[in-house]
Amino acid sequence: MMSMRPLLQLLACGVFAAGSLMAADASRPNVLFIIADDLNNSLGTYGHPLVKTPNLDKLAARGVRFEKAACQFPLCGPSRNSMLTGLYPNSNGILNNGQLFRQTIPSQKSLPQAFRLDGYFAARIGKLYHYNVPLSIGTNGHDDPGSWEMEINPTGVDRMEDMDQAFSLIPGSYGGTLSWFASSNPDEKHTDGKMAHEAEWVLERCAKDKSRPFFLALGFFRPHTPYIAPKTYFEGYPRENMPVVQGWKEDQADIPAPGLGSYKKEQDRLTDDLRRECIQAYYASISFMDAQAGVVLDALDRLGLSENTIVVFTSDHGYHLGEHGLWQKQSLFEESARVPLIMAGPGISKGGVAQAPVGLIDLYPTLTELAGVKAPENLQGQSLVPMLKDPKVEGRGWVISQVMRGGAGAGKKKGASPAVGREGKKIFGYSLRTLRWRYTEWDEGKAGRELYDHDADPKELTNLADKPEHAATVAELSTQLGGIVKTTYPADGVTPPVQEKGMWAPNLTDP
Repeated sequence: MMSMRPLLQLLACGVFAAGSLMAADASRPNVLFIIADDLNNSLGTYGHPLVKTPNLDKLAARGVRFEKAACQFPLCGPSRNSMLTGLYPNSNGILNNGQLFRQTIPSQKSLPQAFRLDGYFAARIGKLYHYNVPLSIGTNGHDDPGSWEMEINPTGVDRMEDMDQAFSLIPGSYGGTLSWFASSNPDEKHTDGKMAHEAEWVLERCAKDKSRPFFLALGFFRPHTPYIAPKTYFEGYPRENMPVVQGWKEDQADIPAPGLGSYKKEQDRLTDDLRRECIQAYYASISFMDAQAGVVLDALDRLGLSENTIVVFTSDHGYHLGEHGLWQKQSLFEESARVPLIMAGPGISKGGVAQAPVGLIDLYPTLTELAGVKAPENLQGQSLVPMLKDPKVEGRGWVISQVMRGGAGAGKKKGASPAVGREGKKIFGYSLRTLRWRYTEWDEGKAGRELYDHDADPKELTNLADKPEHAATVAELSTQLGGIVKTTYPADGVTPPVQEKGMWAPNLTDP
């Protein structure tokens, strides 16, 4: 990366000089968009008793923290594409990691592209669209070239040296397998550390040339597997103090089989000691990522850019650490669907907490409204601007998440392997999160239903869907969920709906 710096400097000169030729109001707010990878709500500002995140806590104190934010599909590719296109996964056709939205909806303007076409300097550092982590670190991955004027893809020792020393439940497998390593290398040699300093470098040039506002997107890789961070961060979380979820086998008794479909067979190898090591490494990776975010946020302050910059911090989805017997992502429980979401900057109230359910799909209309950027007419999210001004605003009152399952056994109740529903006929699960309830349907209820009362059961341990006293609530939420899904789900289950304006491609093949 350092050998490319002279080339990037020349490129930056051309990019920033071009700004003076474009019709852009430099007084409009900048946007610093920071997204972590596989991060749940284990942050100090969200009340976690152990995890230390002083920099993100400080950001939340000067902005609005969304308590009930959720992704639209708890898997990297579909989640990120939904967020960046402003469309639900069923509408943009992206339902797995191997798809590019330009193949399904080529005319759609992405979020950064909308800013770029409206005169903003748009740059990306790290992962915004899907990457195969860790093997794609240092490449463009599944990036969208039309979204950016500059892309920077640093590679650190975590990818080039430390990964080969990492422990993995499946030796030699890292990206989708629980794996971790305490590195002897300092922050600045790791990929996220390098990205933080590249972001600082870009911000310095933005501060010197203010002919155009900027949209700088920074995609950290941590805490994605393999959980690699400097060992000093591991030392902050003594292994013996790491919490291990108990009673999860009993918890599974009232969960429909597709609800456990994200279970991976290799997790049978976990002992309690390994669970503690895994959680220690995950927490260490979060604190390491927080420190790198601090480098960038401090640079924003030092360069006098904070007062006119909207800062967004979020994650692509949540993450299980043993709850319900599950690890990682792709479930519709709170731990997997919920994401951290913090926004700060001009026009945003300070120290507020918004309780209303919101989604990552809401970021596109929110940021374009805040910046006065022209947005496509087909966006499916709500603007969060009213909540940013007054966190007590209720908004639409719900958020929806979905996953895809398959297999002839998907409709069976628990009693078979928790991994049923992984092969064969595909089915969908949809989860509606309101202020009080989480209601989930598998294959329109034919493969099971779940209902959790967050007022009494925030850990979602008791499924109330089959309780007669909750039949009216199930009926009401089922009707509401069905109405929402009909607006986003293609009639044939394969082809996204084609608008009269031709926004959607008519020939999407089986996802």
